Amino acid sequence: MPATGEHARRMTVSIRTVVWGENIHEQTNEIVRSIYPNGMHNTIAAALNTEGAIEATTATLQEPEHGLSVERLANTDVLLWWGHKDHGAVSDEIVERVAKRVWEGMGLIVLHSGHFSKIFKRLMGTPCALKWREAGERERVWAINPRHPIAEGLDENFVLENEEMYGEQFSVPEPLETVFISWFAGGEVFRSGLTWRRGAGNIFYFRPGHETYPTYHDANVQKVLRNSVKWAYNADNRYTAIHDAPNVPVEKALEPIVERGPRLHQAGEAGYR
Repeated sequence: MPATGEHARRMTVSIRTVVWGENIHEQTNEIVRSIYPNGMHNTIAAALNTEGAIEATTATLQEPEHGLSVERLANTDVLLWWGHKDHGAVSDEIVERVAKRVWEGMGLIVLHSGHFSKIFKRLMGTPCALKWREAGERERVWAINPRHPIAEGLDENFVLENEEMYGEQFSVPEPLETVFISWFAGGEVFRSGLTWRRGAGNIFYFRPGHETYPTYHDANVQKVLRNSVKWAYNADNRYTAIHDAPNVPVEKALEPIVERGPRLHQAGEAGYR
């Protein structure tokens, strides 16, 4: 029986994915440049493009509109975000533009130090703070929700020999799902793979990815990223009605009613925002 609807789209249309990179450390730090000579964003995009269902391109802070024009975002199904050194340089206008698309159904995957990005804090509504230590510690990532699509194809845990420690408490809203928890050699633990939904958009935060270690070359990390793109994808990601706040006239009520009191607005007049 031929596939129809959303299933048919998933089978025939690539997931249009943009990997956004701050692209500062790669330009200013020799260690980072030696690990990611083409930039972390390009390394991540290349890993995603090994999956036939994903078509990944890149955008960076330095581009006009940070590479995220209205048209570009309108044609993006899933956006990955890596930032660290200069979150403040990201234009508030672009942040609101991205948030709007997430509410409409675009997927968002926030990586590592992107927990302090403007867009993540905007969508979480909390400080998104945590403990940290930069000591090249061993990180053991446990898939505590092994049947979740983001954990598909992984063993029950995998090890990153060198990573930056992130520790609890992580001041984010209670997630819909916790997919991964990390343990570090120094003893701390961290909820390292969390999901939320904002409006019609799926959001995933994934902790590993410190720039001075080759984390994005790791096969397990790359598998998580590919899985998360497929999970975050929403074929019907143009839910623009989410922004509407219509003033419904009395005569269009679903059940007959009689107007009974004074009002501020005339029939059909827009409300205050």
